[in-house]
Amino acid sequence: HIFIIPTAVYGPTVLNPFWLIHDDDWDIYSFHINSTVTSRYATTVITSRVANRMNEPKEIEFHVQIPKNAFISRFRMMMDGQVYDGVVKTKEQAQEQYTRAVSRGESAGIVRSVGRTMEEFKTSVTVAAHKKVTFELTYEELLKRTHGKYELQIYARPMKPADVHIHEKAGVSFVDVKGGLSTKALANAITKTHAWVHFYPTVDQQKNCDSCGEEGMNGDLVITYDVNRDNGFGDIKTSDGYFIHHFAPSSLPRIPKNVVFVIDRSGSMRGRKITQTRTALLRILNDLAEDDFFGLISFDREIIHFKPELVQATALNLEGARDEILHCVFLSGTDINAAVLEGARILNEHPREGSASILILLTDGDPTSGVTNFDTIQSNVKQAIAGKFPLYCLGFGFDVKFEFLEKMSLQNNGVARRIYEDSDADLQLKGFYDEVATPLLTDITMIYVGGTNLTKTNFSQYYNGSEIVVAGEIIDNNVEIFTPQVVAISVRFILTFSNTNGSVDSSVSDGFLQRVWAYLTVKQLLEKELLLSGPEKEKVNKEALELSLTYGFVTPLTSMVVTKPEGESSEIHHKPKEREEPLPQSYHRSPMISYDQRRRFIKSFSGRSASLSKQQKYQTQINNFKIKSVELIISFALILYLKHLKHI
Repeated sequence: HIFIIPTAVYGPTVLNPFWLIHDDDWDIYSFHINSTVTSRYATTVITSRVANRMNEPKEIEFHVQIPKNAFISRFRMMMDGQVYDGVVKTKEQAQEQYTRAVSRGESAGIVRSVGRTMEEFKTSVTVAAHKKVTFELTYEELLKRTHGKYELQIYARPMKPADVHIHEKAGVSFVDVKGGLSTKALANAITKTHAWVHFYPTVDQQKNCDSCGEEGMNGDLVITYDVNRDNGFGDIKTSDGYFIHHFAPSSLPRIPKNVVFVIDRSGSMRGRKITQTRTALLRILNDLAEDDFFGLISFDREIIHFKPELVQATALNLEGARDEILHCVFLSGTDINAAVLEGARILNEHPREGSASILILLTDGDPTSGVTNFDTIQSNVKQAIAGKFPLYCLGFGFDVKFEFLEKMSLQNNGVARRIYEDSDADLQLKGFYDEVATPLLTDITMIYVGGTNLTKTNFSQYYNGSEIVVAGEIIDNNVEIFTPQVVAISVRFILTFSNTNGSVDSSVSDGFLQRVWAYLTVKQLLEKELLLSGPEKEKVNKEALELSLTYGFVTPLTSMVVTKPEGESSEIHHKPKEREEPLPQSYHRSPMISYDQRRRFIKSFSGRSASLSKQQKYQTQINNFKIKSVELIISFALILYLKHLKHI
């Protein structure tokens, strides 16, 4: 959460709607998005300057979207030569301050999820008459490599220019721009090199894009790129006693895989969901190589096998699997426990030397048949898999118990992914499969002699087009004794990767790698917390909280609060948001309101900051409500009287 509390004598300063150029009463006279990517770590700053042209304080909404994977790290407002910086606090401390602010009628804001890949930062605040305000919102994220590229996503609205600077010591192999804002006329608004991307659309260009509406463009600008790769060991950087290692070897033989698909066919999957699942599975089967083996299980309250064992991906077996997929029957019940255990059994009973095993579950519901207790299912699955292969859980739709799937995946070296019920759900399924379709290494161990406080160093599998990232501290900042090494299995051989040429980049600025280490550590601690309980969970929670507070990250454990300076007057209070319908629901439901309730209600809308005309407006609305209430009572009495006459 981020809570915005008034910062000046005249109440809260201003924040702007992200998608508007101007309103009748205010102007955004400057807006800019600037993102700098250094060693795959992106820091994005949104800067906006807004002016209130009215003769009275004006309330304005600030609304911006940031990537889900990012942490907000700074929020700053500047007005009348003063700078107000946000402070990251524990959620409890921030909530207490937020509650006090709301009780005084002051403004507040929150961060909440709004879609597949974005979160929404939204608040409503008020700016004094004829005042200008500058605000800055900064967020940070470590870019993840999938399908051989990194993606930086920027959510753009009308007339909002953006600059992206990519700084990679190894050099950039390619830069591309995609998304709804990179097509048609808007494509001409993009200028790119191997280091820069500029997006400066004109008014006319914004009216002719795939994501353009009546008010102009509205959509994503996605910058994709990859770096040059000279050796199998990867890219390692050191600075100020910290290091970060990006490991992504590509010139390796593909490992044949054993993959079992466990597909929910309960009644809730009937219709569009199963149609899209079938489409994705048919494409996936077409991509299997002949040295791959596969299994196919569908389940409701019962389990149906294509075959009770792994079969080779021959043309005949693939044709039979396609027929099975096209003719499944739907029944009630969802026995997730039995289905996943059966998938694990098939993989365990048919091991193949030099291959990589993968278990993939797709479901849209809760376990409703067989074993239904979440903890018991997770324990059973963990015991059956025993760390021998990863489990990937794909949750279809918003009703699925995603936290249950996420925990079960993390317990078994996998990840959970939500599949959104859109027209491209089949592409989402296929896209995920492509991420794990080509295993190159298994049982990867990252070793750092002379390193400490390391992030995760053991990984079950490494896939083509992905990347393993490890960060940590260097003991006593002694780079001379710092020796990184990677040991992994490729097909039937143990491979050792070492920094044979001694290439270590120490050109990054002081403090940068420390922030990357902190970011990655907090992310992994938050994942680890899901798997623990009791004192262990509290310990991990405390570590993540302390790091979030130390480095100023807004995480699920922290909130950011912006407050006015000590000693500054706070006599003028403002309501959180001015609504078209100022009467609360509770007022509408109860026509019998006491004098004290009515007085408090009027007072909450009328403080010293409100103009006389607004006070009169609110009083008029209450008077009108009284009249309408009386009219309603008279009408109701008349209806009863007419019914009585009809009965007579």
